[in-house]
Amino acid sequence: MAGTMIIDVSTPSILFPAISLLLLAFTNRFLALASLIRNLHDHYKRAPDALVLAQIGNLRNRLLLIRDMQACGVSSLVVCILCIGLVLLKFQLGALIAFVISLVLMFLALALSLREILISTRALETHLADIEELDVRDQAWHKHL
Repeated sequence: MAGTMIIDVSTPSILFPAISLLLLAFTNRFLALASLIRNLHDHYKRAPDALVLAQIGNLRNRLLLIRDMQACGVSSLVVCILCIGLVLLKFQLGALIAFVISLVLMFLALALSLREILISTRALETHLADIEELDVRDQAWHKHL
């Protein structure tokens, strides 16, 4: 097949360390967020506070993003394993398609991760502004978040 990329087992294998590290980072984020949610829940139960209630929407959004990041990462790993199987069975076109899908899923996981980081940064900027008595909404870089 002229113009078709031929891949061997080592090609999809290069994704395993990257995907594994991404999944580890996503799990760490999830655990940190879960701890924060539990602490806020306990705080709210002891003393209901509108500020804590306002943070819940932000945290729920971040939690859903982390869930989707993990789903994309796991899916990328599964499709990568499928790609290796297809290479071993000599289905080059299927292996190539699976490899590309695995890369796309990994890209989606990273894009979702970036979105979650931006939301997290915005929340931290709001806390800093509260302390410093600044209005972060007036900062040009902040408006796109």
